[in-house]
Amino acid sequence: MTAEPTPVTDDYIRRGEFNPLWEQMRALDPQFMEAYLRFRDVPHKTGPLPPKFKELVLVAVNAATTHLYAPGVRRHIANALRAGATREEVLETIELVTVMGIHSCNLAIPILCEEYEKFAAGQAPARAG
Repeated sequence: MTAEPTPVTDDYIRRGEFNPLWEQMRALDPQFMEAYLRFRDVPHKTGPLPPKFKELVLVAVNAATTHLYAPGVRRHIANALRAGATREEVLETIELVTVMGIHSCNLAIPILCEEYEKFAAGQAPARAG
């Protein structure tokens, strides 16, 4: 039996955006992983929200007390800054998420400071996570 192609998954890996936590699912059921990533891409590729706002929402999702995923916070802060978000807009996004718990600030504020310094210095932003 030959494996079916997984172009979306392969593209996530190539871009450095494949979450290493997904590797076991990919090994067990690569077509499920492919379908999930296709589904996940729909709001990124369509819809009325500009990329900056989509990235700010993803900062909130990743920084939320129920998720607290630092690599995702880092990637989406870097993406938001590249998409034109200001440091103040990212900060307000993090502050809004703290209504779920202050842990969001504990995780995300140091990352914002690091990523903004890199962005302001013209360094390459974070990609993995």
